[in-house]
Amino acid sequence: MTTTRTLGRSGIEVSALGMGCWAIGGPLWGDDGQPYGWGEVDDDESIRTVHAALDHGITLFDTSSNYGAGHSERVLGKALAGRRDSAVIASKFGFTVQERTRLATGEDASPAYAVSCLDGILDRLGTDHLDLYQLHLGHLPVDQALDLVETLEGLVAQGRIRAYGWSTDDPARATAFAEAGAHCAAVQYDTSVLNDNAAMVDVLATWNLAGLNRGPLAMGLLTGKYHGATGALGGDDVRGRNPEWLRWFTAGVPTPEWANRVDRVRDALTADGRTLTQGALGWLLARSPDNLPIPGCRTVAQAEENFAPLARTPLPADAFAEVESLLADLRG
Repeated sequence: MTTTRTLGRSGIEVSALGMGCWAIGGPLWGDDGQPYGWGEVDDDESIRTVHAALDHGITLFDTSSNYGAGHSERVLGKALAGRRDSAVIASKFGFTVQERTRLATGEDASPAYAVSCLDGILDRLGTDHLDLYQLHLGHLPVDQALDLVETLEGLVAQGRIRAYGWSTDDPARATAFAEAGAHCAAVQYDTSVLNDNAAMVDVLATWNLAGLNRGPLAMGLLTGKYHGATGALGGDDVRGRNPEWLRWFTAGVPTPEWANRVDRVRDALTADGRTLTQGALGWLLARSPDNLPIPGCRTVAQAEENFAPLARTPLPADAFAEVESLLADLRG
């Protein structure tokens, strides 16, 4: 039973699942006063969570320079101290922040910022190289993204990064970047059992790219733990507001139409003894051999569930087919 996959054309072997590290960054605020994080966190618990992931064979950790204004990287670097060789670290650039105030300040897609941002990332992580460096601005015009390729290739040649990619949900953008960049190895895209992107799956196969699956649990909706909740998420949790891209929650509670779809496929996703969370991750592994789901964790309990043996294997073919039949209205 294989529990590893290859990070696209880089040839780097990684665990079939990775750990998303947005949540362990803690709060981040926009200049409009809105939250861009998941609320306060316990750094000691975050470190224990990373260790639990490692103990389950997880080697891929995905973070970003703007998660908690760099705090996620600092915590991850501390957790991986003495175990760096056991990890494949992915981070991102493009959004600018003030670390001291934990304030999101804007965007910078310039080649110069790609270099200076990497300097900060490596310092916070306490390492001399990054395994995967990802452009974080998903809707950047293609010509501006392609202006970065020469710089990124230079960083590969210097040994400061091993590969690079783009976090974008647009197959055309992913294709252009892969075509232009010899060491472009991955695309990070928003996908889950509720949000298939067939065109992107085709791009992964055509260009030998890994697909890091952002939002594999639909921001927690596919855990099922928020169904019927009496209280709304709010305060400093991004799910408590209504950004245009967040369809799964409305004003801090599950959006009914999406919660109903989760209930519709619950039995199929859990038929072989998996939890709902593990079934949702297994669906992604069955969907494409290039997929690498990166569920977020901030507690040891979440890591234990997300990275249990069943979670690291594809959903059986009959269960996968049943899910597709039950969600035919979404597949178009």
